[in-house]
Amino acid sequence: MKIGIMSDSHYDLDAIDDAICLADDVDCWLHAGDSIEDSKYLEKVSGKKVYGVIGNVDWTYEKPNDLLLKLADINIFLTHGHTYNVKTSLEELSDMARCVNAHLIVYGHSHIGAQKTIDNRLFINPGSISEPRDGLLPSFMIATIKNKKIDIQRIFIK
Repeated sequence: MKIGIMSDSHYDLDAIDDAICLADDVDCWLHAGDSIEDSKYLEKVSGKKVYGVIGNVDWTYEKPNDLLLKLADINIFLTHGHTYNVKTSLEELSDMARCVNAHLIVYGHSHIGAQKTIDNRLFINPGSISEPRDGLLPSFMIATIKNKKIDIQRIFIK
């Protein structure tokens, strides 16, 4: 199974279109917030199922802050991250991941791409698809899951 992962699109529909073109063979998408409206656009244009959560700019929406999904026999925890203070550390998010027994944890909020393993759990931030803050190009990720092994690829949009 191939899963497209993006975050912090901030209404940049051109960036979403670019990601769709670069990842046209994914089975579904995860959108880690900012903006939840973008996840609806992503689903409509890509024709793929999109699992999305709200971010800190989506305060008027009644969608979930977090989702626990089971895809390809892997427990995936999806959050924007602002309620777990991910800009400071991954400690609160790691505690939650342990509580829900998540193997792959997807978050955004910082606009900085990251991949880190904590207690045999993989934490990833795809970076921002529209407004990166790590000095790199806008980016998203693709998670390929096969036989419960997770391979992550970060893709940059030029």
